[in-house]
Amino acid sequence: MCGLAGILGTGAGDGRLLSAMAASIAHRGPDDEGVWADPTAGIGFAHRRLAIVDLSPKGRQPMHSSNGRFTLAYNGEIYNHLALRKRLDAERRIAWRGHSDTETLVEAIAAWGLRAALEQCVGMFALAVWDHGKRRLMLARDRFGEKPLYYGWVGGDFLFASELKAIRLHPRFKNGVDRRAVRLLAARAYIPTPFSIHERIFKLEPGCILSATPDAARHPTDSPPTAGTATPGVTIDRYWSYRDQVIAGLSSPFGSEAEAVDRLEASLADAIAGQSVADVTVGAFLSGGIDSSVIAALYQVHSPGRVRTYTIGFEESAFDESPYAERFASHLGTCHHDRRVSITDAQAVIPLLPAIYDEPFADSSQIPTYLVSRFAREQVMVALSGDGGDELFGGYNRYLTTARLWSAIKRWPRPLRAAAGGAMGTIPPAVWRMILAAIPGPERQAHFGTRLQQMFQALRTARNLEDVVATFLDEWTDSGSPVLPFGPLPREGAFDLSLPVSAPDATCMMLNDSTSYLPDDILCKVDRAAMAVSLETRVPFLDHRVATMAARIPIGMNIEGGTGKQVLRKLLYRHVPEAMFDRPKAGFAVPVGEWLRGDLRDWAEDLLAPANLAAAGYFDPAVVGPRWADHLSGRRESTQAIWSVLMFQAWLRAQ
Repeated sequence: MCGLAGILGTGAGDGRLLSAMAASIAHRGPDDEGVWADPTAGIGFAHRRLAIVDLSPKGRQPMHSSNGRFTLAYNGEIYNHLALRKRLDAERRIAWRGHSDTETLVEAIAAWGLRAALEQCVGMFALAVWDHGKRRLMLARDRFGEKPLYYGWVGGDFLFASELKAIRLHPRFKNGVDRRAVRLLAARAYIPTPFSIHERIFKLEPGCILSATPDAARHPTDSPPTAGTATPGVTIDRYWSYRDQVIAGLSSPFGSEAEAVDRLEASLADAIAGQSVADVTVGAFLSGGIDSSVIAALYQVHSPGRVRTYTIGFEESAFDESPYAERFASHLGTCHHDRRVSITDAQAVIPLLPAIYDEPFADSSQIPTYLVSRFAREQVMVALSGDGGDELFGGYNRYLTTARLWSAIKRWPRPLRAAAGGAMGTIPPAVWRMILAAIPGPERQAHFGTRLQQMFQALRTARNLEDVVATFLDEWTDSGSPVLPFGPLPREGAFDLSLPVSAPDATCMMLNDSTSYLPDDILCKVDRAAMAVSLETRVPFLDHRVATMAARIPIGMNIEGGTGKQVLRKLLYRHVPEAMFDRPKAGFAVPVGEWLRGDLRDWAEDLLAPANLAAAGYFDPAVVGPRWADHLSGRRESTQAIWSVLMFQAWLRAQ
């Protein structure tokens, strides 16, 4: 795991700038630094290395191919690089200098070309390649976006980096805040690809290759380039698409649950075997939930020794899953490590968030993710995680409830829907909570009134499934966006739940989450939190061979009897008793909403003060203020809505 940065343009000749860019992301690679530039060609690379495979200087980057044509700066791991070496040796004689996967990758690019090489790779990566022969820069990102890669135009140069802080070091950086990104942040709690928080700086889409000629630096654009489009000097092409895998899976589904479980177990075991190989110590996160437990179980079953597992616990029992993790670890026989953290420990992370995430990011599970990463890093340099299980195997409740809601309301004529939603929507959430207070069951929860309001909003306005999903995910949907000036979400940030073939609504939602929410929220959260402490995380579920198996599982096998991830559960139950997981799904969360009413109130009041909001000029105090007051009084649960505003204001203040 590493960090990279670079310049295409006249600024490439500034060696001190390249070194400073590398230093700014030293946390991603504390073991070594490398800078290479060809000022005549107008290209320069900077790299920081976290040595995981081949710890010697022979793995140093940027690295040149043996034929001298390609130079590579790379962040990630190629898990099948030894198999690729065998293929390369069979095709041509290469005098290998070391045994790093970086060297394998640059020689594969030299032998087969970048696209063909990436199609053969099993791994996670973000990379930059300079083709000396064609004088062309190529940037690429892995299939699901495990590793970040930003690019864009600054002061007459074309820049790229693993994190925005490296790009901001350019002496002519004056890229303002992109209000489209702020609008998306308020609606989603994250900034979706291709946007970043800055104008003219973008995220490369997963599964894509960007090619840029020296002419690119002279043609900045405010519109994000996307796959299949062209900007002067820049083209983006897609080399892999999960959408294509889902379409193929719909036409070739597994015929039985037993077949699905067998094939999934085989592919996942192979992925874990490949991802557990390193020249340093490897462990695994274990939260006590289904996803991380599947990874830990298969890791331990196929490991010759005891696997190291890590979890953290919380003082608040409602948010503490550590006893489940401990019981599971004891059953499997892992070498388990747990640490109980206090409210003070968790709250101490909040001032660090603007620097860790580098742009506003408002998934509050970022806090425990950082804490468990820091804890694991005390003993290991690599940790396997269970991320991706919910998106690929139907784990979120919304896949069932939203699909059912749309199936019901789409039968109503739109005027009738609008009238019913308007009438019911006038009843405040607090009234619904009072009415339902005496009714036992899952409806009795703090969010119920808010969810009812969102349902009524969907009745009033929804034209299609995309509208229903947006209504439930956008915490500001009923009051209107708090971002100034108010306007619709940009086209590039809209949900795309369409498929060219007939597919269940839940399948469409899972696909959308896998290509947006997963890379831009979940994987972003884990990458930044782990790399802040120089920990490499690996995600076996996102091995593309595992994902291809997941795409072939019919929705009725994944979601059955109101419960998701059925195939994943059946796989887990082959190794542990089912009774261990007979409990409701719980997220990796902390009680931020309660903290905002208590210990964090003064901090929040300062950031949300009308004068401070007005001075910043991005959020409307007249919209934010009433929502904050409702949250403080308990009239409406608004943690996510307020947290997005707070994370932006805190980030802005830190700049």
